[in-house]
Amino acid sequence: MLMKLALSGMKSKFKDYIVLLAGLVMSIAIFYMFQTMAWNRDFTEANAVINSIGLVYILGSVLLSAITFFYIIYANSFLLSLRQREFGLYLVLGARKSKIRTLMFIETIALGIISLAVGLALGFGLSRLVGHLMAKQLQTSLVGYHAVFGPAILFTIIFFTCLFGLSAIWNQLKLSRMKVLHLVHGNMQADRLWGGSPWKIVLSIVGMIALGLGYFSLTFMEQLREIGLYTATFMTPLGTYLLFMMLLPPLVVRMKKRNQTRGIRAFTFGQLSFRINGLTKLLATVAMLIALGAGAIAGGMAFVNDAQIRGESYRVYDAIVHNPNAEETKILGSIPFKEQFKYRYKIENELIYYAKEDLDSQRPFVHSQQGREYWDELEQIKGPLPTDSVGAEDEADIDEMSSQQWRNFLWEISPPMKYDYKLVDAGEFAKLGANEQVVVIGRTGDFLAHRMSWKELDQLEAEKSKGEYLSWSKYKNYENAIGIASGTVFMGFFLGIAFLAMMASCLMFKILSGAAKDVQRYEMLSKLGVRRERLSRSIYHELFLVFLFPGIVGLTHVLVGMNLFSFILSEPYYRLWIPIALFAAIYAAYYLLTVRLYQNIVLSKRDKAAHSK
Repeated sequence: MLMKLALSGMKSKFKDYIVLLAGLVMSIAIFYMFQTMAWNRDFTEANAVINSIGLVYILGSVLLSAITFFYIIYANSFLLSLRQREFGLYLVLGARKSKIRTLMFIETIALGIISLAVGLALGFGLSRLVGHLMAKQLQTSLVGYHAVFGPAILFTIIFFTCLFGLSAIWNQLKLSRMKVLHLVHGNMQADRLWGGSPWKIVLSIVGMIALGLGYFSLTFMEQLREIGLYTATFMTPLGTYLLFMMLLPPLVVRMKKRNQTRGIRAFTFGQLSFRINGLTKLLATVAMLIALGAGAIAGGMAFVNDAQIRGESYRVYDAIVHNPNAEETKILGSIPFKEQFKYRYKIENELIYYAKEDLDSQRPFVHSQQGREYWDELEQIKGPLPTDSVGAEDEADIDEMSSQQWRNFLWEISPPMKYDYKLVDAGEFAKLGANEQVVVIGRTGDFLAHRMSWKELDQLEAEKSKGEYLSWSKYKNYENAIGIASGTVFMGFFLGIAFLAMMASCLMFKILSGAAKDVQRYEMLSKLGVRRERLSRSIYHELFLVFLFPGIVGLTHVLVGMNLFSFILSEPYYRLWIPIALFAAIYAAYYLLTVRLYQNIVLSKRDKAAHSK
């Protein structure tokens, strides 16, 4: 009998349950995707680049777990509000409260099982897609990677089973404390209006000071360092919550007074003034989640862009190949170098002898010492060639060099052995008995356009060395930097999507859970002759303002907060329009969905039929 009641209840609220399921399914799918990256040890150990980002996904899992916990709390409050009046009627008709609690428990667990099954299925596809995208981005293999991974499945099931179990118990406790009259008439409770007091004025000032300190810390993070990080982390949320709680209700009251004689707008702002006092904390939370979500996506993109800049600026010359064999010569010949130089040298008595004529006639380019942190300006070495033997760690000899630029360049192109080097003329070079060797260097106009060629050259160089020490190439540096950054951008993107979707869902559930209170107000206006189109327009306007307040504050937090990375990233605002556009699309979709569901609740079918005639 209880199972039939549970199924009939879920069937009657099918559309509302679909909305609830969609949010839960997406959270489970993204959570599982993070677990595949965090638990796939064979995959991470087989790929040195992926191995460096394992901690990133563990951190992402922790953050996602926290936001998922609060999301399910709001989702369950919405679930309880859907059936509250129905449960009250069951009690009036003689049902025992223990049976009602059991019924609620069954519905919560059933919803959890369905969302877990669908979420895992979606998570399998999402994990496969993300794995291929990451392998393509990092140009690595998927050896050891499993989209359907047992430990990740088990951990996801255990985690969400515990969450749904706790939610079911929490709903039972709430039901046990509710009286029959509260269940039946809970939707008719009066809203608590905002009232001013001296303490609220003081808290408003404290909130503005706190938010100002948070923004100041974010703007001058490079100078404040650790102090700025702690200050921004504490003061920005504190200021946000205080300002939403203390300033938003009086702002709405002022807007209401300005629109008292403007027809349906007076009702719209009256509705908003009743609603806003109970929404302030949630709206502040939504604003912070918008900042975290959009900021995570923007930060990930900025880190990848910075990794590319670092990779390209690591060395001027893209390729440095010693004694190229036939395969390496073929690859070098296929690359359109802007400039390509060859320098002869010999190694004798643990000293590298360079042919002075080669260096003098083929003067290389180096990073300009006058450039920015990531040097993007090049200049050709013009100073005289060094005349003395110079060791890699001989500070006295370094001071005698005519050009520090020459020393840096010779250190870069020397074989991977800690030998001193010396420049000699053609006659002395010919007298040396050692075999003549050559180092070929080349620079293209676009390092990233020839990544596969650099990778092949590195592999051939490793084969030639036969396990001996290899110098750190420009491509290896780029691969290491982009590996860490790519893990960050994938984590930021999916974590950001999860934050943005869940925060909009929480706001939607909060609004819809209180929609039943507004039914009588809209019915009264309908009986007074207000057309449905005007009521519908009022709903659009009212909910637009509810969504607008946290949206503006959240985006302001993002715009200021990206300064957090100004001292470690070259372009912290790199393509910021992409996460903002993504946020706007998700936010607008949830706004329109919330309006539609709210209209279905407060505008009765009879009212719709009457106005359609």
